[in-house]
Amino acid sequence: MKLTAVWAIYRYEMTRFFRTLLQSFISPVISTSLYFVVFGTAIGSRIQEVEGVSYGAFIVPGLIMLSVIMQSISNASFGIYFPKFIGTIYELLSAPVSFLEIVAGYVGAAATKSLFIGVVILGTASLFVDLTIQNPLAMIAFLVLTCVSFSLMGFIIGLWAGNFEQLQLVPLLIVTPLVFLGGSFYSISMLPPFWQTVTLFNPVVYLISGFRWAFFGLADVPIGISLMAISGFTALCLGIIWWIFRTGWRLRD
Repeated sequence: MKLTAVWAIYRYEMTRFFRTLLQSFISPVISTSLYFVVFGTAIGSRIQEVEGVSYGAFIVPGLIMLSVIMQSISNASFGIYFPKFIGTIYELLSAPVSFLEIVAGYVGAAATKSLFIGVVILGTASLFVDLTIQNPLAMIAFLVLTCVSFSLMGFIIGLWAGNFEQLQLVPLLIVTPLVFLGGSFYSISMLPPFWQTVTLFNPVVYLISGFRWAFFGLADVPIGISLMAISGFTALCLGIIWWIFRTGWRLRD
């Protein structure tokens, strides 16, 4: 792998991010504050605790996952779609770089941006509630894996999209409902048995459950299954990207 090529792509994408750093910093702070005002005050006044954890603290992992997933998809999809839109992707494809180097540059930059947003939200949340992270290494591992895996998914969406409207189609119609219904703001144990079973078919449940376990030692599904789920999703995305570059699907349209 040519690290020079990876660094060139990574640096270009990060430069674009730093040009809007203030906007990228303020937006998650405001949105996180609003979530705490709405959910922490309105709902928290009715639900004091969930499995022994104050409701305000309980929703923090879900808030972080919600923002990180959406930011990962958005950053990665736009990062690779824009070269397609203006035609510079042909220069990239004709350069002596492999698909792994291209993916590492774009996905690495998108994951870094999302990781920054996650840290900002965690810092903002600590201003509202007292947070104790029982397993910091596991928390970092889940956060990084989520950033990388959904940046890979965003990269696929960027390659697939034929216009700017399609960039938002999958995140808005599929990913956002899955995140909200995946236990972001509640424990699936609070649902009736039938809906608990249905919810287990939602892949986002395993991410949020594992991430919440790193904070409080509580999980809706075993931590090992959560790790297998995120690892399998990452491998699936890498396989799809390899197939796209091998066949040229959507790259030469």
